[in-house]
Amino acid sequence: MRKIIIFFALMLSFFVFAADMPEDFERNATGTPELLQKGAQKHWCPICGMNLPMYYKTNFAVKLKNGEAKQYCSIRCFADDYGNISENIKEILVMDAAKEKFTNAKKAHYVMGSSAPGTMTAVSKYGFAALADAQAFQKKYGGEIVSYDAALKATQDSMQADKNASAEKKQKMVYPMGEKIYKSVCKPIDPSSFEQINSMKAYIKDNAVCGELKEGQLQAVSLYLWEVLRKAAEGYSTISVPEGTKCPVCGMFVAKYPKWAAQITYKDAKGAENSVYFDGVKDLVKFWQKPAKWGKYNKITITKILVSDYYSSKAIDGKTAYYVIGSDMYGPMSSELIPFESEQNAKTFMTDHNGKSIVKFSEITQAMLK
Repeated sequence: MRKIIIFFALMLSFFVFAADMPEDFERNATGTPELLQKGAQKHWCPICGMNLPMYYKTNFAVKLKNGEAKQYCSIRCFADDYGNISENIKEILVMDAAKEKFTNAKKAHYVMGSSAPGTMTAVSKYGFAALADAQAFQKKYGGEIVSYDAALKATQDSMQADKNASAEKKQKMVYPMGEKIYKSVCKPIDPSSFEQINSMKAYIKDNAVCGELKEGQLQAVSLYLWEVLRKAAEGYSTISVPEGTKCPVCGMFVAKYPKWAAQITYKDAKGAENSVYFDGVKDLVKFWQKPAKWGKYNKITITKILVSDYYSSKAIDGKTAYYVIGSDMYGPMSSELIPFESEQNAKTFMTDHNGKSIVKFSEITQAMLK
């Protein structure tokens, strides 16, 4: 177990869009960071839970009319929260990446798309109070200099794509790591009793709920609790596959592949309700087309079809989902139909993973399955 946790901790270091990171650039605070939030949770972003001093040079903040302050790891998280706080904002601040001091965000100059890494976004955006500092940064790391409005609009426009990319990384690395740590060393905790992820994270750390954890491990546990268990408690259900269940089409153990789980619920000739489970949409459709071919399913009435949304793992109606075919993303049985609850997410995935087309359930053909 310890070796598995260490492996995931190492993998987690690549989580925040760190590709092509210049060797001489660091986002963390080089001095004592200015933390505007109050209380034990002040060290972490209220939207994603990221450590603020670790991503200090991309920090954003707002001062609200009621006297409170919120500090974000990035313009991405600020933009994500903007709709909730826009009517109560008194002042918007951005970290001056050169001086490491907060400055008026609307008057700042932003270098967008440099080789310096973005935080929670693929396209980086760094703020500077002085144009000369922005130009010096641009000369060294590239990118273009834009206004606050342009930087915010670009962030909003790429929001869904950034969320999708983040969700994909979480599914592969962060949630599994958080689940393993939580189930092995943590005391039970109810994430729904907290208003924000940073307050929950502070509680876990200050009360040693999981003993002594490194920041990456603490973040993984917090994300697992906040984005998986909390959603499940709020009715955000996933497909629960009984241990040892085999796919009737290919014979694989479905519980080993929860991300790809699919389910058909049916009534038999006597009216009894049962379910069969699959390790991907492809096998589910094969079963749906001709149930009797795969076992004792001669006289059944299919009542429900569920598939797992690729980004969230949420159990969604298979007949209303959108499916990307021909992508470079493989399931347990090689090429797969990738399901999404929203058409926009399907379009984003198709662009990112070279998909050929998007189809609805009724449009899936035998040729597609081959």
